[in-house]
Amino acid sequence: MGLSLEQKQAVVAEVAAVAAAAPAAIAAEYKGLDVAEMTALRRSARSAGVYLRVVRNTLARRALEGTQFECMRETLTGPLLLAFSNEEPGSAAKVIRDFARENEKLVVRLIAVDGQLLDTAQIESVANMPTQDQARAMLLGLLQAPLSKFLRVLSEPEAKFLRLLDAHREQQAN
Repeated sequence: MGLSLEQKQAVVAEVAAVAAAAPAAIAAEYKGLDVAEMTALRRSARSAGVYLRVVRNTLARRALEGTQFECMRETLTGPLLLAFSNEEPGSAAKVIRDFARENEKLVVRLIAVDGQLLDTAQIESVANMPTQDQARAMLLGLLQAPLSKFLRVLSEPEAKFLRLLDAHREQQAN
């Protein structure tokens, strides 16, 4: 039994709202997955904060219209599921990559990050993108490094002098 017009409109509105707020999207072919495998995939996606939905391609094209993922519209063919990262750009790619490693029936077809369609071979680089907290920590480390090196240079003469006095004291004791 097909969906009514109201149900189709609700699906399009829901996917469009998620796509408008998401930084990254993955479309993967799920042909051959059984119910238990799809349930496991949905569970891992839910725990990672990833929106995962199987949507008819015609409805998906309408939902992606006017969003940053409009670049995916023309290449949506076959039985696909859409995975949208809600917070971190790499979270959907991590979920799909990890599940595809265990189950070769899940095949990545499209990857889009910030409105750019990427090659499917780049799923590894998208999945390994640092989280927002990791990126902040890396930035703070970069900002802190010159200051800590400068302080080390300033304190080195006193440290050398103290090592010299210590060596002299040990020499006098012998």
